[in-house]
Amino acid sequence: MKEKLEQIKTSALDVLKSAADIDALEEARIRFLGKKGELTAVLKGMGQLSAEERPKIGALANEIRSSIENHIDTKKSELAAKLEEAKLKAEVIDVTMPGKVQHTGELHPLTKVMNNIKNTFIGMGFEIAEGPDVELDYYNFEALNIPPNHPARDTQDTFYINDNTVLRTQTSGIQIRVMEKTKPPIRIIAPGKVYRSDALDATHSPVFHQIEGLVVDKGVTMADLKGTIETFLKELYGESTKVRFRPHHFPFTEPSAEADISCFSCGGKGCSMCKGEGWIEILGCGMVHPKVLANCGIDPEVYSGFAFGMGLERVAMGKYDINDIRLFFENDLRFLGQF
Repeated sequence: MKEKLEQIKTSALDVLKSAADIDALEEARIRFLGKKGELTAVLKGMGQLSAEERPKIGALANEIRSSIENHIDTKKSELAAKLEEAKLKAEVIDVTMPGKVQHTGELHPLTKVMNNIKNTFIGMGFEIAEGPDVELDYYNFEALNIPPNHPARDTQDTFYINDNTVLRTQTSGIQIRVMEKTKPPIRIIAPGKVYRSDALDATHSPVFHQIEGLVVDKGVTMADLKGTIETFLKELYGESTKVRFRPHHFPFTEPSAEADISCFSCGGKGCSMCKGEGWIEILGCGMVHPKVLANCGIDPEVYSGFAFGMGLERVAMGKYDINDIRLFFENDLRFLGQF
């Protein structure tokens, strides 16, 4: 039995010495030290030894087991070191190689203009208000002084979900919701998507964005409206921008007006963009109709206000000299990369 143990030790050390990787090392451990290994098989026969031989063989067996385990640990450390060295060589960085260009994302032009507008009005003391895209008929039409027979209710212009629910055609409904819940003074802008049943072409889209504003307080006049609009438009398009107001009609404001700016392309001289007029329509505005205030529980004898609304796409097209609204929604990276 002593000779068998010595043979196992010699054989084990030879196998361990030639082990090329961790897997081979594990196979050797199982072969010699496992439950069914060669050393274990020899030790099972110790019961046949005499009482004098048994301690000596046991001590030798333990010595051989310890020797094999030490060699396994040493070999494992050597293989791990070689593996780490090979990994470091494979992952070496050539600092002379040119770096890879990281293409970072950019804000969409509509987002840029929206943020610009928001920041301008926030700086003027306005707050941002939001409301649902799916709106009740009352908030989208009735409370805004638009009766059932008004042309704006034509199904060719409005997406009706049912007789009482629509996809909002304007963000003016947010103004009504704010006035119902908030006592004056009120100073808000309401940006968001709106939906109209328009055919898609260079200047129309069934989905676009509006930004509407509302101010309600004691003593608010048309002069306050003009001053606010002029300040905003000059901040957006530059101090040299000229602004004019033309009489108009909206059901929810009285008096009403449309605001034009001097053409940002020709400076007012006349060109194809402004159709030779030198002016470009930019937004609608007016003093809040007394009936609209009363619908929201605000006494029109005590309070007055003004409102305005603009299409974000039109503002962005003017600011960036874009001639087709469809470009905003096509996700063409060649177009978006310009901004």
